[in-house]
Amino acid sequence: MRTSRLTSRLTSSPASRSASRSASRSARSAALAAVTVATTVAALIPLSAASASASAATVAGPYQGLPNGTKQAKTLVIGVDGTRYDKLLTADAPNLKALMNGGMTATGNLYANPLAPTLSGPGWSTIATGVWPDKHQVKDNAFTGSRLDLYPDFATRLENADPGNSTLVIGSWNPIAGNVFNGRADLRLQESENDTKTAADAVDHLSHGNPDTTFLHFDQVDEAGHNHGGTSPEYAAALHSADALVGQVLQAVKSRPTYASEDWLIIVTTDHGHTDAGGHGGNSANERQTFLIANGTGYTPGSRRYDVKPVDIAPTVLKHEGAAVDPAWKLDGRPIDEIVPDAFDTLRPSLQTRADESGIPATVKGWTHTPPAGWSIDNSRMPSGGVTEWRGWTFATDEFWTAAQLAQSRETNVRARNVFAVADSDEWDDKAHGAGQFDSTLVGPAYPVSGASRGVLSFATNYKIDGPQTGDVYVVFDNGAPQLVKSYRSDLNTVENLPVAVPAGATSARFQFRYTGTNSAFWTVDQVAFTAS
Repeated sequence: MRTSRLTSRLTSSPASRSASRSASRSARSAALAAVTVATTVAALIPLSAASASASAATVAGPYQGLPNGTKQAKTLVIGVDGTRYDKLLTADAPNLKALMNGGMTATGNLYANPLAPTLSGPGWSTIATGVWPDKHQVKDNAFTGSRLDLYPDFATRLENADPGNSTLVIGSWNPIAGNVFNGRADLRLQESENDTKTAADAVDHLSHGNPDTTFLHFDQVDEAGHNHGGTSPEYAAALHSADALVGQVLQAVKSRPTYASEDWLIIVTTDHGHTDAGGHGGNSANERQTFLIANGTGYTPGSRRYDVKPVDIAPTVLKHEGAAVDPAWKLDGRPIDEIVPDAFDTLRPSLQTRADESGIPATVKGWTHTPPAGWSIDNSRMPSGGVTEWRGWTFATDEFWTAAQLAQSRETNVRARNVFAVADSDEWDDKAHGAGQFDSTLVGPAYPVSGASRGVLSFATNYKIDGPQTGDVYVVFDNGAPQLVKSYRSDLNTVENLPVAVPAGATSARFQFRYTGTNSAFWTVDQVAFTAS
């Protein structure tokens, strides 16, 4: 994040950063002495009637600069900077694990360069705005050239929707409240890397005030990663300490006198991971690893998902707080309860380990050529041979596909969710094959169109060129000839919504995605849907 050798873009001096780290370490030592793991979610103790009555009186009006909230729906988003999910699973972290056991946990990977490095500026901006770095344009921790004016944080959107919202932002890393949430939040507190104070101020405002939406940021896990490495005892201890502070905050939530009548959504997430030796900013799996815990009404206890992304946090908060998401905002994320697994995602249980690839860990399952029901792959034009995993269209996961070769833009495929379809002429060409180019067609199911005159084909796509390559989408009505819908001849990373005219008398439409390439790059397709009208 801020203080590592990877973040030389920062404008603060080395001396000030060192002083900040020392202050942060002192505060964390105090926190370890003062906080115990007794504050687990499972062991939260309700306030007495007298205490509840006294606290009830304190939330009747503004408190310490924070307006009194009016919503029954309450949201708490907690960011634990620089947390590796694999280390969270083995950490002594009872509060976070109680949230996981009581709610939904989603895991996945971040982007990396050239979209943006795995730094805190891009990471928290993505979480706050609901769009990827190619839109908000935060590419480092200096925020130079950012477009947060076009894609504001979710607290600002809540205030714009209803100024009566009470929004609170508390950040141990000062740019959280100073740059990321830089709009209309009612109260923004910068805690100068003092997690103990971050937790104390959060407890104070949750106990005596009445925020509708709160965002907290804890920093010590990231600091431990930078100073000692992601596999160090110090990193594990920082996770334990941060978990105890999370427990304090959760205790304050559950001890509110109005808690029983409130609809709380609690989300915990991180902005990036860490290397074993310490540091981030690159494209390794440990740096790109991320997670999201959602605990509240509608989230199945102990459930696991692979199709939820960091960009989904902002729209989820907006929906929970009753603010409609305007399509004109062009958010990349969606409310979690509106994310529906697609046909490709059904393939996850049948994915295979590597065949010809050597750089992918032997235990990672992440590819198959077997399509889901209704889909097919036409490889009649494909030469024989080549790398087995990538011979024709393949269904794969990010953790498998990007590991085939890092730093070739595969890390930009952020708009795909869970299992996606990919045609990769570059990787296929790494093994001897018959004469000719990569030439494969992905064929979709038949969509009913009787009585319709038009329709819209939508899909997430990442089309990347690095040599001779073509990508074409065709539609076939009934048993007619393929008709071109769109050709791709330049890089494009987006969600497409392509209009399609339906001829009179047609009863079905089937779409084809044909990709050709000569040791070029790739084309990914996901979340394919067609709506006729």
